[in-house]
Order: sequence, then C-alpha cells, then structure tokens
Amino acid sequence: MAETTSQKDRLTEKLAAGVPDRSVKLAYGEKQTVDGAEIIPVAFVTYGFGGGEDLEQLGSGGGGGGVAIPLGAYVRGPSGLRFQPNQIAVLAAAIPLVSTIAWGISLIVKAARR
Repeated sequence: MAETTSQKDRLTEKLAAGVPDRSVKLAYGEKQTVDGAEIIPVAFVTYGFGGGEDLEQLGSGGGGGGVAIPLGAYVRGPSGLRFQPNQIAVLAAAIPLVSTIAWGISLIVKAARR
C-alpha cells in the first residue's frame, strides 16, 4: 500500500512539474502602446490536471487542460485609465447567466401555481 501511494505521489509530481510556474502575468498581458495609448490586456485564465494509476488492470495516465477568456483591457489615454470590456466575452458570460435566471424564474412560477 505504501508503495502504491509513493507511486501516485511521483505521478502527481511529474504532472505538476509539466505545468510551468504561472502568476498574475497569465491574466494580465504585457503592456502595449497603440496610437499613443497604453493597453494592458486582461483575461480569465484557469487550468487543471489530474492523473491516475492502476498497474494491475489499466496502467497509468494523466492529462490536463486550460482555458483563457479575454475579458478586456485597461487603457490609459488622455482621459485617464479605464477598463474596456470585451463585448463578446460579456455576451458569452451573459447567455448562460440569463438562461439560468430564466430557468429559475420558470420553476418559481410553476411552484406558485400549485
């Protein structure tokens, strides 16, 4: 049992070593200058990984994935610093939110009719 736990720990360490050290630089991009305005891109970033090992039947394996959603950018221009949202990302986030709210309201209406 201790040997199996040790093997699982080694597998997890190998997977973790494959994920580069990430910090706030992943969500905030490098500052760019466009037409005299400074722009700092902002994104929602998440990733994860996992693995398992069953030497008797299936073997071992692991994997991972991630997603980055561009939320917008901080723009410093003549009028000062302001955040400009990415309209497509706002719509992509709003559609599931509105759908969930509508579904919840329909459940409330159904319950009120009873």
